[in-house]
Amino acid sequence: MPRGARLDAPGTLHHVMVRGIEGNSIVADDEDRGFFVSRMGKVASETETSIFAWALMTNHAHILLKSGKAGLSTFMRKLLTGYASRYNRRHQRHGHLFQNRYKSIVCEEKPYFLRLVSYIHLNPLRAGLVGSLEELDRYPWSGHSVVMNRVRHEWQERDYVLEYFGERDFSARKTYREFVESESGRGRQPELTGGGLIRSIGGWSEVKSLRQRGEKQFSDERILGSGDFVKGILQEVDDAVKEMLPSISMEDEASKRLRNACEEAGVNILAIQNGSRMRECSALRKRLAVEFVQELGMTYAGAARILGVSSAAINLIVKADRSPL
Repeated sequence: MPRGARLDAPGTLHHVMVRGIEGNSIVADDEDRGFFVSRMGKVASETETSIFAWALMTNHAHILLKSGKAGLSTFMRKLLTGYASRYNRRHQRHGHLFQNRYKSIVCEEKPYFLRLVSYIHLNPLRAGLVGSLEELDRYPWSGHSVVMNRVRHEWQERDYVLEYFGERDFSARKTYREFVESESGRGRQPELTGGGLIRSIGGWSEVKSLRQRGEKQFSDERILGSGDFVKGILQEVDDAVKEMLPSISMEDEASKRLRNACEEAGVNILAIQNGSRMRECSALRKRLAVEFVQELGMTYAGAARILGVSSAAINLIVKADRSPL
């Protein structure tokens, strides 16, 4: 299936996510972590990429950045290729380290910037890599410690972040820290890890409300922002890629996601829909159940019909989902 074109204009704000292939680790120890972070800084400086927030986890990483003149693709190619080559040599392994392409979401800055900064920086706390905000303040593998002035990375745009909270460094840090603490109770926020109309305007209930009023909004899965923002971005790129999501039902969208996921994973769609308990089917079904309920706003019964299990099974899957993105 053809992939969507990258929205790669210099100066664009991106939320980038990279994952280890098949969910495997991308770092084995602090030496790996140190090299990933140092390479990120080196490549950012070389490509004039602005890094505002980041978190390096065990099997994935998040970066909030504004692309430089070379564009996002050049930055990511240099970062991931260079890191993977060294990782493979050091650990005497071969093959791909990262899963497919990285995922990048173009973000509208004004409504989302601070939420994205806090969401990304809180990843280690949500995942249990640190036990408290106090530990996170000193944790070296998240940009939060840089903003808090506990770790120094000259390439990270900490001043840009702190300017949102005040002119003086000390008071701005205090207000930023209070903001992060207030955001720590939000938990998993799927609207910040992907674009699309549902995420941009506040959930499927808002989409249905728009439909009832006969209103339409531009949307695109690669963009997180208002309808006007999405429309403006797409007009700059290619008029032919504009989509109107309100014309697609939840069931059609879910069925499309199921087909695409089965193709990518090499799983027979009939096996999913007939309730197969094979490991590959169960893993895929769990991921899609969470997407269908939390992102598309489907009922348990609706998701169950498409995924070949009972409503009670969907309920258990969704309740058990605690994995941070």
